[in-house]
Amino acid sequence: MAETVLVTGGTGYVAGWCIVTLLERGYDVRTTVRSLTRADGVREAVASVVDPGGRLSFVVADLTSDDGWADAVRGVDHVLHVASPLGDENPRDADALIVPAREGTLRVLRAATAGGVRRVVMTSAANAASPSSYTAEGVTDETLWTVDDPSLPAYRRSKTLAERAAWDFMAGYDGPTELTTVLPGAVFGPILSAGNLGSVRIVARMVRGDLPGAPRIGLEVVDVRDLADLHVRAMTAPDAAGERFLGTGEFVWMRDMARTLREGLGEAGRRVSTRQIPDAVVRLTAIWDRSLRSITVSLGRRNRHTTEKARRVLGWVPRPAAETVLGCARSLIEHGAV
Repeated sequence: MAETVLVTGGTGYVAGWCIVTLLERGYDVRTTVRSLTRADGVREAVASVVDPGGRLSFVVADLTSDDGWADAVRGVDHVLHVASPLGDENPRDADALIVPAREGTLRVLRAATAGGVRRVVMTSAANAASPSSYTAEGVTDETLWTVDDPSLPAYRRSKTLAERAAWDFMAGYDGPTELTTVLPGAVFGPILSAGNLGSVRIVARMVRGDLPGAPRIGLEVVDVRDLADLHVRAMTAPDAAGERFLGTGEFVWMRDMARTLREGLGEAGRRVSTRQIPDAVVRLTAIWDRSLRSITVSLGRRNRHTTEKARRVLGWVPRPAAETVLGCARSLIEHGAV
């Protein structure tokens, strides 16, 4: 009999590919949605890659409420907790993001441990294992924890504090359920539908020509398919229990991403601007464009993470960034998202 895996936040970009990967590998999958009206859309998106048949089911559960979580974990062998709270990633009140992320994680863990789930794999973020000082550079690993500070972007704080809460919960828990966390970098790659672009919106904007150039920002690009594979490896490997795994990819500057798109897409990439936007212009624009404020501190910064642990323990090898970025853009074009 096939094992059953619960994937939280089934409408999400990463969650969708986790569902696809699990189905491809023979698992039965249950996923949470905020409303059953979203179920058909998720099923259709997944079916563009793999036929879910009768192996994909849905349950209503929300990170902000206790309702539904006991039903969600009933009879489940493993949980991939991928869901994140919806909303502005840089709200005026940081608690609007931090509180639901932390409390939602604890809801999932309380339900999973009460239900006897064997292992929970939680999606954190690489910036939860980064130097808190934006002046620091170098290569870091999973042993480093970001030190929370109100000056940090709310999204980064929410990921750090939610993961901390998860490990603190498990430290006080005495039972069979295990926890593993995965800390991805900048997630790009193919989309399953145009309805949820997730983190690939930046690639869509570049291909459409909406960006006048590239700020001096570096990203550790990881393919969403490789990230889904990492989650499943972390779910099944005996040595993964109780461990953190960085899931970052190749470090590339946004300008190099733009050049890859411009050169690799041919006529479809003609609108991509490869111009470098000066740091001073980004900072000036951020005065009235609040969405830019969280990136100004990262201008020119080359902090990177090592994935040696995931390679050694899990045998995980991510694909090159250029392949991921081009695959993302071509998928956006095929789905009519640009």
